[in-house]
Parts: sequence; C-alpha cells; structure tokens
Amino acid sequence: MRKRLLLLLPLFALGACASLPTPRSSDLKDGAEVTGAGLGGALSSPLKDVNVVRDEIPAVLLEAAKGPYARPNPLTCGRITSLLLPLNGALGPDVDEMKVHTESLGEQGGEAALDAIADFASSVIPYRGWVRRLSGAESHQKRMRAAISAGEVRRAYLKGLGEQLRCAPPAAPARKKAATKK
Repeated sequence: MRKRLLLLLPLFALGACASLPTPRSSDLKDGAEVTGAGLGGALSSPLKDVNVVRDEIPAVLLEAAKGPYARPNPLTCGRITSLLLPLNGALGPDVDEMKVHTESLGEQGGEAALDAIADFASSVIPYRGWVRRLSGAESHQKRMRAAISAGEVRRAYLKGLGEQLRCAPPAAPARKKAATKK
C-alpha cells in the first residue's frame, strides 16, 4: 500500500503544478519591479533590528498623538482640509479614497520574495528579540505604531467634523455613487 502511494505522489505533484496559473511576461516584469523597488528595505531589516537604521516618525503623526480629538480652530472646511492633507501624506490614502488594486501574479511573487529576503536577513541576527529590546528598536517600533494609530484616529475625527459641517472631500468622507437599478 505504501509503495502505491509513493508511486502516486509524482502524479499529485504534476496535477498541483498544472493547476497553478502560468505567469505572463507582464507578471514577471511587475514582480521584478516590486522586488527591485523594495530590495533595499528588505536587506536593511537587520540594521533596523539593531537600531542603526530607523524610520523617522513624521511630525504630523507626533502632533496627532498629542491630541487626536482636539477641535480645529476655526472649525471650517478649509481648516479641516489643511489639517487632513498632511495626515494623508504621512498615512497614505484613507479608506474612502483608496482605489481597488488587484495585484498581478508577478507583484504577489515580488512581495513574497521581499518578505523572504527580509526574514532571512533578520534571521542572521542571533537572539533577535533580545537584540531589538536592548538596542531600542522594539520601543521605537511601538512608538511608530502608536503614532500611526493616533494619526488614523485624528483623520477619522476630522472627517467626521467635516461631514457634520457638510464639507466636500477631502474634508469629509468621499461618497461612492450608488448604482441605480433600471
């Protein structure tokens, strides 16, 4: 019985390979671009672990952390917009502004390759968790996450105020037009 299973194993493997989509040349190009663009970041992962390289926390996020629910003065659509634009620059587009982007097979492969490179580069450091704690990299990462969270809360609060004032986007959430039934 065991020999039969071992003989069938290559057939299962061939079946699995046949079910995978064949990458197109554009997919391979996309994967190369993603991998090339992020290779420096993936290789710098160990330097971040020992706190030699660190991402700076944008000043707008540090300011948001001081008072995410502070009311703008004056409370106008223009003031809300002037406070939101720097937050969008630091955080990227908000949920209501995002465009749906489906990654090609090559982009997915490029991201997976970068993750693997970063994981391998980080695994070079023995006792990585302790090194991150002792070097201050872990506490910096916690501060970064807290600042990002505060920035997201601040942006949501400001957009809520903008909606209350009936402001136009970006001072209020962008409304998607509902599809009309015929």
